[in-house]
Amino acid sequence: MESVYSQVMKFKRKYPRTVTHHRLKKHARIVEQHLNPGEVVNYAFAAQKNATPGDFFETCVVAITNERLLIGQKRVMFGYFLNSITPEMYNDMQVRSSLFWGSVTIDTVKEMVDLSNIDKRALPEIETAVTSFMMEAKKKYGKDDSQ
Repeated sequence: MESVYSQVMKFKRKYPRTVTHHRLKKHARIVEQHLNPGEVVNYAFAAQKNATPGDFFETCVVAITNERLLIGQKRVMFGYFLNSITPEMYNDMQVRSSLFWGSVTIDTVKEMVDLSNIDKRALPEIETAVTSFMMEAKKKYGKDDSQ
């Protein structure tokens, strides 16, 4: 299995205009710590977890697994943040593109998750990865509920 960090670095090489800082390995480690047994990361990328395009200090790693979407951020001094979005909590997604960067807003039952400063060429790939996973997973949840 390819590590989360290597998938993020592959994304960064493909889309170098995405604004991130040097702590990607630590952010990826947070995601890997919280993987369940049998959970596999299918796609990973980096972004800024905020709604402000001018803020470049909230880098996070986003991973789409076979079970959920994980967003990991290692704090500078102590601790970390982790968001877990399961398919039943996912509502919708909005993608915005501007001159240099784009942003993705994931609407969940409880909150809106804003990911910004993403290379605008990466937006179609991210949108496809997230919506494809969520549509397939929601189909499975629908079958489980009816049985």
